[in-house]
Amino acid sequence: MNSVNYNVSTALALLFLVSCSTTTHQPSTQDQDPSSDRITSAVIFKNGGGYYLDDGPGSNPPDDLHLVPDAVPKTEPLRKANMRPYVALGNSYKPMTKLEPYKERGVASWYGRRYHGNKTASGEAYDMYAMTAAHPTLPLPSYARVTNVTNGKSIVVRINDRGPFLANRLIDLSYTAAYKLEILQNGRGEVEVESILPDSSVNVAQQTNTRPIETATQLSDNSDNINEVYLQLGAFGTVGNAHNFLSHVQKELPWLSHTVSISEINGLYRIKAGPYTNLILAQQVADSINQQLLISPIILID
Repeated sequence: MNSVNYNVSTALALLFLVSCSTTTHQPSTQDQDPSSDRITSAVIFKNGGGYYLDDGPGSNPPDDLHLVPDAVPKTEPLRKANMRPYVALGNSYKPMTKLEPYKERGVASWYGRRYHGNKTASGEAYDMYAMTAAHPTLPLPSYARVTNVTNGKSIVVRINDRGPFLANRLIDLSYTAAYKLEILQNGRGEVEVESILPDSSVNVAQQTNTRPIETATQLSDNSDNINEVYLQLGAFGTVGNAHNFLSHVQKELPWLSHTVSISEINGLYRIKAGPYTNLILAQQVADSINQQLLISPIILID
């Protein structure tokens, strides 16, 4: 083999090894995070506009992603399994062990269909259409405000996964989160990430035009002054998407199927569960839905 062919072959072999290392390499030390199945975001555009390793949007993404509400911060127990130091792609990470102030600026990327439905580091199924994100060190689960520094758009996400582990990446967003920040087309964008602490969650929810789900203690004072309570699980601009989501809910939550339905108001098709006789009961159902579907229902009072 002449030197030219040898150099070309060697370069191709090295390229193959590098590309594999960014998608299949697992933490290899005894301090690895045993619950992390996804090691790195692979959302890197190839020449021609494709997606690396067939990642990217789903074949039929919902039409109404702009209507998906931001994550609603609430107090949740932190997972001790995600607090251990670990190594990924040769770099060491030391996760935070408690909720505390955090504010950093860096590059956000996003991950999509390649990981949709797979287990996240927190043990939950990844939903590319939910308002979630992956971060190397923030507690799991926790909440953060992510702001696109280019256009000023801001969202609130629930951190439930580890990553990204590529150089100069700060956070990996879900498909919907990236859509709302307008970074889908470029695959990445400069953002500012700020943790949300429990005592600031109400203000954040108000700023993002989402209604915070109140605690049972707060609800008890108002339960006697309402008529009917509903939970809104989603809202869609087309009846077809609404029926698809309704079928998904009925399949995943058969215990809810007899109380969930579609109502149309001003051209918007809303998936609602209920009615419930009081706010405390509605809150308990909302918590169960959140745990099983990883969505945060909005409480509606009629």
